[in-house]
Amino acid sequence: MRTWIHSPLATLTPADSACAGLVVDDGRIEALLAPGESPGGHVDNRFDASGLVVLPGLVNTHHHYYQTLTRALPAVLDKALFAWLKSLYPVWARITPEMIHTATRLASAELLLSGCTTSADHHYVYPRAVPDAFDVQADASLGTGLRHVLTRGSMSVSEDDGGLPPRGTVQDEDTILADCERVVARYHDGSHGAKLQVALAPCSPFSVSPQLMRESAALARRHGVRLHTHLAETRDETDYCLRATGMRPLDLLDSVDWLAGDVWLAHGIHFDDAEVARLGRAGTGISHCPSSNMVLASGLCRAVELEAAGAALGLAVDGSASNDGSNMIAECRQAMLLQRLHYGADRVSHRDALRWATRGSARCLGRDDIGEIAPGRCADLALFALDEERFSGAADPVAALLLCGAQRARHVMVGGDWIVRDGELANTDVDALKHEHRDLAARLVAA
Repeated sequence: MRTWIHSPLATLTPADSACAGLVVDDGRIEALLAPGESPGGHVDNRFDASGLVVLPGLVNTHHHYYQTLTRALPAVLDKALFAWLKSLYPVWARITPEMIHTATRLASAELLLSGCTTSADHHYVYPRAVPDAFDVQADASLGTGLRHVLTRGSMSVSEDDGGLPPRGTVQDEDTILADCERVVARYHDGSHGAKLQVALAPCSPFSVSPQLMRESAALARRHGVRLHTHLAETRDETDYCLRATGMRPLDLLDSVDWLAGDVWLAHGIHFDDAEVARLGRAGTGISHCPSSNMVLASGLCRAVELEAAGAALGLAVDGSASNDGSNMIAECRQAMLLQRLHYGADRVSHRDALRWATRGSARCLGRDDIGEIAPGRCADLALFALDEERFSGAADPVAALLLCGAQRARHVMVGGDWIVRDGELANTDVDALKHEHRDLAARLVAA
């Protein structure tokens, strides 16, 4: 179906060129139209975008879908990362396949309604009762309409061996590597417009061994998939790495062949000047997680300097137990405000934050088919209305999305299909999903 999206109030394009509409055909953007121009040839559908701001679909580079089940948990409020994790690991060890399936669907719905069209999830908890957690997630993802990069996460070093997680949440490394090979072969799609891709994601320096990191890198490169992990999130992590290995986190990363352009890192906060330059030279990606970093008081990502050095800089909502939401347009505002506080109002604009959430995030995930409104890109679009009270009097429609605090997209298209229409998910009974999710969350916490 060839669709003409015409007369938008504003359209965010890479060159910020005037755009009076766009043509979508066969799941891709066919053309951008100049003022006064109309598409040639037959058009199947005309979509009136007057009053709407059209953005590229937002791209979330780091999440933990299962954590939607443990939001605002009293036992972990007001704790820093290590204490927070130690309190939550025993809860997460009781997770079931049904819980993972429902949490994946709920997080996907939340993200789509916020204008997100592609999301990377980092699932690393594999209790003995759920050895096939990746398969559960893959099945849940299929009906959501969202593009997914699902990472086969892992933890192998338990508290008995000097790590943080309890024994019941880790796996042996041979099992991990064999399953990584299996899920890449079964699920990864490297083609243009892929709806499901796979990456390998040992969890963190305090939950996996250097040997697992090194072997994961070799396996990923044999199969042409990307690598992801948490790194340099807190000073406690730096201290742990120094005690355990005698190296700072980035040196440890480099020693296991991970300082490279096919890697993206969650958080990336505690880097010194020389390390920022090394990351830039390598083209390594950083997922900036502003809300999570603020909730856990982990520190501030040096986003402007990392991007200037050459690193890929993307945005992420992170886990819903530390954010505690999955709202990408709200995360753009949070990133803009937090980075302005550090760098100054004249160095960080709303367009910087939106670039991070689109082109920057796409680069983190190694994708050149999403993240821009440009011919040939996937027709992934987020359309926002400015008819709420919060936007009244706003002169710059694109700036208003962040400065006035947009929360929800009016329409969302993924690959040419309308997944959100008039603020509602097209193929999901959200009320039933929320009811199911709340019951499962209560069961998990009470167990």
